[in-house]
Amino acid sequence: MNSVSPSAVQYMVSGGAHDDKPSAQSRHHNGHGPVPDGIREGSGEPDEVDRLKAKLMSAWNNVKYGWTVKSKTTFNKTSPLFLLGQSYVFNSEDEVERFRQVFVSCVWLTYRREFPQLEGSSLTTDCGWGCMLRSGQMLLAQGLLQHLLPPDWRWSDCHPLSDVDFEVLKPRSPSRPAGMSLPSFSSSWTSPIPQRDLSSGSGESHRRTPEQCSAASHDPQVEALHRKVVSLFGDHPSAPFGVHQLVELGKESGKRAGDWYGPSVVAHMLRKAVARTAEFHNLAVYVAQDCTVYKGDVMRLCESPLTERSESGGTGWKSVIILVPVRLGGESLNPSYIECVKNILKLKCCIGIIGGKPKHSLFFIGFQDEQLLYLDPHYCQPVVDVTQGNFSLESFHCNSPRKMNFSRMDPSCTIGFYAQTKKDFELLCSAVSEALSSSKEKYPIFTFVEGRGQNYGLEGQSGGSMDGPANIFSCNRMSRNNKRGSTDEFVLL
Repeated sequence: MNSVSPSAVQYMVSGGAHDDKPSAQSRHHNGHGPVPDGIREGSGEPDEVDRLKAKLMSAWNNVKYGWTVKSKTTFNKTSPLFLLGQSYVFNSEDEVERFRQVFVSCVWLTYRREFPQLEGSSLTTDCGWGCMLRSGQMLLAQGLLQHLLPPDWRWSDCHPLSDVDFEVLKPRSPSRPAGMSLPSFSSSWTSPIPQRDLSSGSGESHRRTPEQCSAASHDPQVEALHRKVVSLFGDHPSAPFGVHQLVELGKESGKRAGDWYGPSVVAHMLRKAVARTAEFHNLAVYVAQDCTVYKGDVMRLCESPLTERSESGGTGWKSVIILVPVRLGGESLNPSYIECVKNILKLKCCIGIIGGKPKHSLFFIGFQDEQLLYLDPHYCQPVVDVTQGNFSLESFHCNSPRKMNFSRMDPSCTIGFYAQTKKDFELLCSAVSEALSSSKEKYPIFTFVEGRGQNYGLEGQSGGSMDGPANIFSCNRMSRNNKRGSTDEFVLL
């Protein structure tokens, strides 16, 4: 049975809703339409009329984001496709199979309906407003997979791709024509790997053979970690990275359930969520300020105190997820930055980009030629009770890869990186700096500098109030003359 396929995720009546500029009523909300005031947090409980409005809106969104139109994504058989730092050329079934295993193993988080009511509102779904939260969840999930699981882990139950077209040059079956829809593949993986727990990273840096990959995928302990990662994003109040917890964190920056969240605000919410989760005492999240990664801040954040080292038996260095909110142009993407974005997506240390197209958040994980490869959260699915030990993983993995042209990319986005060790962080700084230098613009997208930022103490990492949105307009000088205020900078998505 195939896993859930969102197809092209082209929704009923969505064309006009996502292409028009937001009205004054919805400008500070989400880009998908206004939410009635009665379903927002207020001084008292929403009355019955407001509850009815919420139910009607939820029903409409379930239809709007639950129906799909079938269309196929075509992949070039000669140009390399880059996915999470790996290159694929679809000139054989083996290469297509290798791509399939990696893509379907990515955690896919989408709109959900019928989850427990969000505190202070009547909302039991995030349809129509939670797409950036879902994109942020997928970015964090990718970082956690790299942090906890073996480097070449693949989901053993991943399903055949659907709604895709590959032209395979060397088909295994003589009866199969060279141009064809992608066939179903099966995996044959088998051998054990050392036990891991949530407080330790993967600990492996060498490339594994297919036989070893087989082993990692079928190891019950590794699959239990995979299931654990997914459960952390469950749609119930106790999940540390679920919508309920993220909405609570959003309140610290003036956001409420039903509001729309920008990529910079979500970056800070993810940082706070990880800092508050005791299970990840050896993982830190750093959010760059003013498009600058201060190495001194990262070093101070990741170097554990001696007391923590002795108690945990650790190495004295926390793994780190680095999130960099940026703006790649003014009202639209500056084409000069496209080559730079490509070079960043080629890096193994890059865990993806949360952004999208105007008023439509997506999670970018790769590219081929002039098209970005992405996972789309705009697909409404029933809630899954992840507190059950044997909950189904099927709806948390997508088997329908989708692409869009770089020219449609909104300039506001947040880029994610992961470094497991201090050495990895040093290599990350070098590799990313080289990728950034490829820009045709005089000023890079962001920079690495020695020393520490003036407003980035450890207090901001472990507690205190939510940081305000980064001033992403300082990332490139061409945007400084833009007349829109900083409070308006995320409306485009």
